[in-house]
Amino acid sequence: MKHILLINGHEAYNKSKGELNHTLFQEWHKVLSSKYEVNTTIVDEGYNVDDELEKWKWADVVIMQTPIYWFSIPGKFKGYIDRVFMDNIFFTGSTRYGHGGLLTEKQYMFSLTWNAPASIFNNYDAFYEGNSLDEAIYHLHKMNQYVGMNPLPTFSVHDVVKSTDVPQYKNQIKNHFNEVFED
Repeated sequence: MKHILLINGHEAYNKSKGELNHTLFQEWHKVLSSKYEVNTTIVDEGYNVDDELEKWKWADVVIMQTPIYWFSIPGKFKGYIDRVFMDNIFFTGSTRYGHGGLLTEKQYMFSLTWNAPASIFNNYDAFYEGNSLDEAIYHLHKMNQYVGMNPLPTFSVHDVVKSTDVPQYKNQIKNHFNEVFED
């Protein structure tokens, strides 16, 4: 049985309380728990670094549910990564930069919420100048590659402030789960 660590990286503030990300986090937990063992972390509620290290060691797959704030993850989630990604556990010295990741048997997946519309990706006339969603979060993929992890297809919902559709998102999670986690 696969072990999955599900992280909610949302950071609440006045304009964004985190209800949508928490709802998606709960839906992921429900869907994943039907088939796998799931451990969770909600970054905004606090965490113990030693406990998190054990969760990461235990996990086969890490799913990071997070909004994209100003083209990246929230500050508290970045702080979590800074504190938890430990040398000699996640990576070791290497004569070649970017090599030496120790989590080579693990996979990761991003589950993202964006206020940006999906139409700005893969569109040469739009903001990302033809780049795909995964190219827009290239730096986040490289962060996980650095520690040796392998990507699973990204899940993403868009235009979430103007056009929130929770039932549709839940259905999309189930479809993504079926596509990515087929045995």
